Amino acid sequence: MDKLTEVTIGEIFNKELNDFAFRLAKDYSKSGSKYKNIEKKNNNFLISNLGEEVIVYSALMRSLDSSLGNRIEQIALKVAVASGYKVSQGVSGNISSGTINVIATLLDAYKDKSNPKKPLLSDLTLIQDSVKTTVGKSKFHNSDYLVEKTKNGKKTLTLLELKIGGDLDNKKARSEKEAILEQYAILVSEYEEEIEANKVEVKIYFATAYNKDSLNSGAKNWKQASVRSFFAEEELLIGKDFWNFICDSDKGWEVIMREYKKNSPIIKQTLSEVINSF
Repeated sequence: MDKLTEVTIGEIFNKELNDFAFRLAKDYSKSGSKYKNIEKKNNNFLISNLGEEVIVYSALMRSLDSSLGNRIEQIALKVAVASGYKVSQGVSGNISSGTINVIATLLDAYKDKSNPKKPLLSDLTLIQDSVKTTVGKSKFHNSDYLVEKTKNGKKTLTLLELKIGGDLDNKKARSEKEAILEQYAILVSEYEEEIEANKVEVKIYFATAYNKDSLNSGAKNWKQASVRSFFAEEELLIGKDFWNFICDSDKGWEVIMREYKKNSPIIKQTLSEVINSF
């Protein structure tokens, strides 16, 4: 990673986390949209009898976890752009009912407890073959991330389904894999000739912003069984691996951790001010 990219990433974190802190303070001011969330906790006798601090913390933490996760997703998009990726959040093209059936059959096999099929990267060839032999209808599909970069004359299109912590049940894990496989099929249809000529490659990943089982690790030490039931090992970008990918650098995780640690005290300060105001 060059110095300019590092500086730009630092600027992204500074701007985004300061804005997050400002909005947090505004939301929990007496005229803010979330002020009543804490007041209403007084009506929950299970919480209110535990003390004022617990009331405030219980309301704040649930909201903070969600809103901070959303902000980190926005930061990741901007970091990807700073790292030279072209970024979009949707794909359009053709997909056939036959290909949708191939996807459904794969997903059913993954969840079949009596005869479970382990997800393999090579399963994608079944979708490629279906795209080649069936006629599809036009469809637009939202994407968490579609990042694109060309190296040595070859374009790589990467679809990412990002969940901040990655805690999904079987139903949700299946839904995420179904969505990304449909997007994959659409892209394969759009770039069929270029893929055949080895000028374009399409990849898919399930990604998380952190590894809940091991802070400085990637997928190797990640134990989320539901997701692993539907995604191959090579289809996981967990924690450190995700940030290294988004930064297009082995130093990515190091830079992200440094910049978050450097800029997050403003959030801590704002939280203290919010808590003390009640």
